[in-house]
Amino acid sequence: MLDLRVHFSRFLAAEPGRIHLAAHSHHYWPDVTREAQLEAWDDAARLADGKWGHVMGPVWREAQMHVARTLSLPDPGSVVFGQNTFEFWLRLFSCFPAQKKLRILATDGEFHSFTRLARRLEEDDLAEIERVPAEPFADFAQRFAERAATGGHDIVLFSQVLFNSGFALSGEEMARIVACVPSRETFVVIDGYHGFLALPTDLSALAGRVFYMSGGYKYVMSGEGAAFMHCPPGYGLRPRATGWYAAFAALEDRQDGPVGYAQDGYRFMGATFDPTALYRFNAVMRWLDGLGIDAAAIHAHAHALQRAFIAELGARDAALRESDLLIPLAQGQRGSFLTFRRSDAQALHTRLAAGKVVTDVRGDRLRVGFGPYHAEEDAVKAGEAVAALLRD
Repeated sequence: MLDLRVHFSRFLAAEPGRIHLAAHSHHYWPDVTREAQLEAWDDAARLADGKWGHVMGPVWREAQMHVARTLSLPDPGSVVFGQNTFEFWLRLFSCFPAQKKLRILATDGEFHSFTRLARRLEEDDLAEIERVPAEPFADFAQRFAERAATGGHDIVLFSQVLFNSGFALSGEEMARIVACVPSRETFVVIDGYHGFLALPTDLSALAGRVFYMSGGYKYVMSGEGAAFMHCPPGYGLRPRATGWYAAFAALEDRQDGPVGYAQDGYRFMGATFDPTALYRFNAVMRWLDGLGIDAAAIHAHAHALQRAFIAELGARDAALRESDLLIPLAQGQRGSFLTFRRSDAQALHTRLAAGKVVTDVRGDRLRVGFGPYHAEEDAVKAGEAVAALLRD
């Protein structure tokens, strides 16, 4: 089991009494990100007006390479960065004719970046959305694939790992769903925010067909501002929600005539952004590479900590029980966090927070997540603290 706590010294020392069990939500940053933050500042001072050539050159290309290698993408140029995944949804929706009512297939467990915007479109009768229930999880992939196979959809969306349960689709299941979409015109979108660097992910066989969104806020440990999307060639060639950075390589050319677009991921670019997150992103990926740690190692570490935590709860006969888990430990298709379904989840979350144990809550679901800044003894101490705080 990993013990990387020495690499997170600044976050861990900032609030020593805090037990942070929300790596899936607000992940701690390793120390290398602080140096990266300073590097971004120093580059801005050193290069001044020339900063953007550096950012959109070596900094950008390095970040693309890290994403492409992690996902086994054939072309790093298919990767575009943004401040958040909401930006990408706006641009994806803008690829369709303004007068067209979109027909969308999704799950009932998608994150708010999509669901809030989609619901608003429904209110104005601009979209018709079919939501396939995630539960029961055992046959979800089959049920979703069957609905995708009916066709007629403009967008088919599903998450690699559902944010409100932790249920994870296997690579084979994702490929089967994609293969069932009958029209090559349909946009297939995978929300990979709880999958990237949390689960081993190979998109080499799907890269020509799917959009894949994720970012640095969670398991890449680099904070906000480094969202990314892999853009399959031939899809969404002229989004109307287009920023001037989509023409960054041709800023000195005449801008009259039809609006031009790059053929690679650059076609989904926005406008001026804070590049500091890309520095942090690259620093984390370099640091992990130097240690020989990949998504498989992070995934195995998180699951080992989950088992240690649950074992400690059981040993102490805690009020929070293994039987409360929405996705049991025996289910291998699970992300890097545990989800306890409890009618009193909100109250439990409040009691834990009062004792400086940080979790998060979604309705009747209490989520507990571990990351590389935890060692085995941290999982045991967390189980001990949770048992004590929730004692009747």
